[in-house]
Order: sequence, then structure tokens, then C-alpha cells
Amino acid sequence: MTLSPEPKWLEWAKRLQAMAQNGLHYAQDPYDIARYQQIAGIAREMLAVGSESDIVKVRELLLNETEYATPKVDVRVAAFCSGANGQEILLVREKADGLWTLPGGWADVAQTPSAAAAREVLEESGFEVRITRLLALYDRSRHGHPPHAFHIYKI
Repeated sequence: MTLSPEPKWLEWAKRLQAMAQNGLHYAQDPYDIARYQQIAGIAREMLAVGSESDIVKVRELLLNETEYATPKVDVRVAAFCSGANGQEILLVREKADGLWTLPGGWADVAQTPSAAAAREVLEESGFEVRITRLLALYDRSRHGHPPHAFHIYKI
């Protein structure tokens, strides 16, 4: 079931941030650069106010986002094993909130999604896995996850 998308203010802030980032990536005219910097500032303010965060933290989050803006890719793995109690699934505890989740994280550049998924499982649990199939690919913002400053596809 698809839940309602993220709040409109967040969608607008992310779109403005992406437009500013893309504009700054290509702009050569000093007036255009100044305009895109202003748009980026508005997007940062929207993100800070809307998320009740400090503007400095938002600026730091976006500091390294200088190339053409694209969605980020998050990989997750459902790893199963036949154990003494029947079929078992591997879960790891998130550092951020201490809750249990499927192992995974950000895909790296020039790494296939399956290689990224296997790497994340090894890093987070110490287990080596063999990725056998893709179960789902979806837009994170459309499935009830907490709002995020970046547009993310989950694999």
C-alpha cells in the first residue's frame, strides 16, 4: 500500500535545492550564479524551518552536493538462513535509533546494486551473502518513511 507522499514543503525544498545545485553546476554568468546561490539559500531555509533544524546543520548536510543532482540509492537485503528454529532472517540494529532493520546502506559509485548490498551486509553483520534476486525498487518518499533532505530510491 502506498502512503501519502512527503509534505509539500519538503518536496518544494528538495526541488529548489536540486534546481539550484544543477544551475550552479552549469552556470558561468556571475548573475546566474548569484541567483542560484539565492535559490539554494531559500531551499536551505525551508529545510531548516520545516524540519525544525539548525540552518548550520542543513548547510553542512548539503555542503558536498555540488554536482548534478540525482536521487540517492539505498540498498537493503533480506538474508534468510535455515536454522535450528526453522527459517531465520538477518536483522541489524540501527545506530541512529537502536531499532532493528534489514542490513543495508548507500550504494557506492561504480558498484552494482548487488555488490553494494553484499558489501553492506558484510560491513554491518560480518556475514557474507550471495544476492540472488531483486525484490523491490521504490521511491522512499512514497512509502511512509520519515522525511529526508534527499530524494532516495530504495532497492
